[in-house]
Formats: sequence, structure tokens, C-alpha cells
Amino acid sequence: MQVVSISSLKGGVGKTSVTLGLASAALAAGIPTLVVDLDPHADATRGLGVDRGDQTDIGRLLKDSRRGDLTANTAPSGWAATAGRQGPALDVAVGSGTSATFDRPDLSTRDLKRLSTLLSRVDRYSLVLIDCPPSLNGLTRMAWSASNQVLLVAEPALFSVAGTERAMRALDVFRSEFAPGLRTAGIVANRVRPASNEHAFRLKEMRRMFGDLLLDPTIPEQANWQQIQGAAHSVHSWPGDAARQAAGYFDELLGNLFDSGRLRSRASRR
Repeated sequence: MQVVSISSLKGGVGKTSVTLGLASAALAAGIPTLVVDLDPHADATRGLGVDRGDQTDIGRLLKDSRRGDLTANTAPSGWAATAGRQGPALDVAVGSGTSATFDRPDLSTRDLKRLSTLLSRVDRYSLVLIDCPPSLNGLTRMAWSASNQVLLVAEPALFSVAGTERAMRALDVFRSEFAPGLRTAGIVANRVRPASNEHAFRLKEMRRMFGDLLLDPTIPEQANWQQIQGAAHSVHSWPGDAARQAAGYFDELLGNLFDSGRLRSRASRR
């Protein structure tokens, strides 16, 4: 099971949008996927069209991680129904403001293991995507403790690039202290405006600073992204050429991050 934290130390760069785009690509590829909405704002939960029902949210599960049953408290995404799809699961560990209890800088090592403990009893997914808060407080470090890889999201703009550099340094420190096996999956340049000279300059700067860690493809700014998310649809099910092109970017990004065929074949053996 691949567990990937989608992180940024700066808000407003489209971290949740990248999470949703990858989840949409995983659904289209037939990869059983769990999205853990660890951001107290719970935007991923809303964007995934979740009808929460009686599920216990991730914040309350973390409070009792030794006995919490994550498998029994996931909610199915509404995307499969809107797309008319049946098949491998796309489920959500429901986000809520209760998780903010853990979003502080002084978590103990024991607290950092809470999400790992919950995920250790989950085996029905090939891919877990964790949508982290835009900070380096307890929830992000808890997610990193539970992950195989960290994917950083940045906008090609001055403060976002500087924030990504800080995130890389923070990852190095965290890896040395808590998680020597944690890999940096790469950096996604998001909300790129191809006609912007500033964005072109910052992308060159990012190539120079981060080298091969800057992933292809970069994700262009999507004019109707808010409409798609507000309607709680996957980008793969939204009509129009722009959405179809955006879906292709996320298909390519998912394929570059992971061997999608291997994830599918692993699921079929269960």
C-alpha cells in the first residue's frame, strides 16, 4: 500500500485540488484508493461528494487510535455515482474541525504514530492520499510519519517557491529524526499560467533549485476548477475540452508518480 502525503507549507497553492485530481485519476485507472482528509477545513471531503452518514470523522478516530476502526468509518466518494462507474473503491476518511486538536507544534512521538496505527489495520486499498493542512504542525508531521512518500505542491510564485524550499529542509530534518525511509515523491507546480512571464521565470528557478524533483507535467490554471469542485464532481467526469485536458495532466502525473499498472494488479490479487 502506497501512502502519500500531499503537502505545502503555504496555503492557496491548490494542494487539495492536486489531491482531488490524483484521486480522480486513480478512480479512472481502477486503483482502490483512500483519501484521508487531515485538513481541519475538510475541503477534500466536500469536493469528493461525501455523504457522511454515521461515520466517525478522522479527528475522533485519531483520539482513540488504538481502538479506532478506520475501515469501518470510511465514506464512499460520490464521484463513482455521478460518473456512472462501478468498480474499485474511492473512499474517504472524513475530515472535520476536530482534527485541529492535534495541529500543534508540540506533539509527542507517541502522538505522531496515531495515523500510522489506524492505517496499519487497513488493507483494502492500493493507494492512500493524505490531504495535509498547509503548515508544519502536528497533523502534517503525523501524516509524514504514516507515509511512504511526500508530494509537495507549489505555485510558480516567489513566496510559494520559498515555502517549498523550507518544506524540503523540514523534510530532511524530519527524515533524520523520525522517518529514515520517507521519500520525497517530488514537487508539483500547480496553477501555472503559460502566458505569464513571472511564472515562466519561477519555473526555471524551480528547475534550477529542485532539479528532477520538479515533476512533469506541470498543472495549468483551470478556469472552471472551482465549479467542478463545487459540484463535487471528478475532473474526469466533467464535460468539455478543458476538463478533459486537465484530466490528462493528472493521469500523466499519477503515472509518473507510481506504476499504476502495478497498483491495479496488486489490488486484483486480493
